[in-house]
Amino acid sequence: MTGDLRRRALYLGLALATVVAGLSIFSGAVPLGGAARDIAGDALWATMMTWLVAAIAPRMRLLPRGAVALAVCWVVELSQLVHGGPLDAVRSSTIGHLLLGSGFDPRDFLSYGLGVGAAMLLERSVRFLSVRSVRH
Repeated sequence: MTGDLRRRALYLGLALATVVAGLSIFSGAVPLGGAARDIAGDALWATMMTWLVAAIAPRMRLLPRGAVALAVCWVVELSQLVHGGPLDAVRSSTIGHLLLGSGFDPRDFLSYGLGVGAAMLLERSVRFLSVRSVRH
């Protein structure tokens, strides 16, 4: 397996694990109050988006990759200001709701920043620890 293919597989695995965590929160399996559940769910959605951007562009540097993921999250949030028959029909389905959301909430921008930031911090920490362990 080539380096890019391995990285893509790793990032897709991270995205899948994040989806599982997010669905656990969405389903109520993780006991969180309403506001905490919304924040955690939105942050995990943004984390998943960060891993998906990385899977698409595994050679892109970390900061630009995070910026792209954050931009995608913001565009999806802003798209919730737009309503129409077909778009609202997609949003009314479970998968549509999970992917596109349902209603604009400006507080979500902070949650997205937290999720993208957490993914970037996690990746940076893992890289730092792996480089450090190789040196010793």
